[in-house]
Amino acid sequence: MLNDTIIHAERELYLTLLELAQQQPSAYEWLKQLPTWLNDIKDKANYAHAPAYQASVARLPQLTVNHVDLNSDTLTIDASLNQSQHKQTTALLKQLMPWRKGPFQIGNDESSIKIDTEWHSDWKWQRVAPHLGNLKGRRVLDVGGGSGYHGWRMAGAGADTVIIIDPSCLFYHQFMAIRHFVGAADAHGTGRYRTHYIPVPLEALPEHSQLFDTVFSMGVLYHRQSPFEHLQQLKGQLVKGGELVLETLVIEGDANTVLVPHDRYAQMNNVYFLPSVAALTGWLEKAGFSDVRCVDVAVTSTEEQRKTEWMTYHSLADFLDPNDSSKTLEGYPAPMRATLIAKK
Repeated sequence: MLNDTIIHAERELYLTLLELAQQQPSAYEWLKQLPTWLNDIKDKANYAHAPAYQASVARLPQLTVNHVDLNSDTLTIDASLNQSQHKQTTALLKQLMPWRKGPFQIGNDESSIKIDTEWHSDWKWQRVAPHLGNLKGRRVLDVGGGSGYHGWRMAGAGADTVIIIDPSCLFYHQFMAIRHFVGAADAHGTGRYRTHYIPVPLEALPEHSQLFDTVFSMGVLYHRQSPFEHLQQLKGQLVKGGELVLETLVIEGDANTVLVPHDRYAQMNNVYFLPSVAALTGWLEKAGFSDVRCVDVAVTSTEEQRKTEWMTYHSLADFLDPNDSSKTLEGYPAPMRATLIAKK
């Protein structure tokens, strides 16, 4: 028997935006475009694997879920699985590989399904969370949210509404797979879901919506050919006085230091600008943000990003100089990430 998880989640998103539009008319622009956004991600002409991903989500079994913990480092769905359900669920979730952002666990004993993702996204959350303004009751936008791990953690921290955006067809369906098991565990007292996913990039959103109290952009800026345009787009989604949380690759240096990789960076061919923290601070100020502060700088380790059973392709260890792990294969400084927080 097929489930209706995706249909129900998309209906909840529509109703959430409809309610929001009654308070904030700019949300009507989102509602106008929502059918196109949701249809495009399922169109085989756009994404060859879309029908297969949809089928994998639709065939996930209904489980008896005892508890969902959105505040644990491993997002945990305490459920009872018999042997058949365990086998079926594992096989279907593996059809949605590679799993990059997590981790997740489904089950309640040693035989639980543990989705050991490429990234220990919980480590990033541990570095960022202590520095955030209170998320309780806030509307939050998570830009480039991947499978949705951090979005779930934002809901766990008390956000009133979380909207994750990312144009990846795979990530959208990974989110829906987890949504299937989370069910209404993140719902308001009214029963309305708090955590939603729109499969589009930031630039597809209506400009200057000013709908969100907090906007996250983590692991996105270095992929943008125009970083200032990205910063302006983020700013346009924030209410006045809202908080931006920006995490990106950086390098050592002064306010004038910016690395522009000639070709690839750590084997990625879509990395454009790696500023120093001082330069990035200046960018944010130039873009009109205030109270800019750097709250964390961390070199990415091969323990935080690595190959696993759920992501079997090359990972960070394969992208570093085998004779000097402080450098990438191309000879650039190894990945180092900074988190900056600023006000609109």
